Amino acid sequence: MKNITMYTGPMCNFCDAAKRLLSRNNLKYEEIDISTKDGLRDEMIKKANGKRTIPQIFFDDHHVGGYVELRELEKNGKLKNILE
Repeated sequence: MKNITMYTGPMCNFCDAAKRLLSRNNLKYEEIDISTKDGLRDEMIKKANGKRTIPQIFFDDHHVGGYVELRELEKNGKLKNILE
């Protein structure tokens, strides 16, 4: 199973929705709140190829995108397969 990392921020409805989606699929994830430490936003932007919005979600080193892309994987039945 691949590791899931999600960069989030405070008062982010899409971040909350992504966390709920992962939880209802019984998937554990590491949350990195970019507001907690200087440099985390820059780290996220670099890893996400310039994407600045939150959440930014990664399966191991593979950049998935944000909540919309994560939801599309779930909707199409590909979420569990891509994580194996």
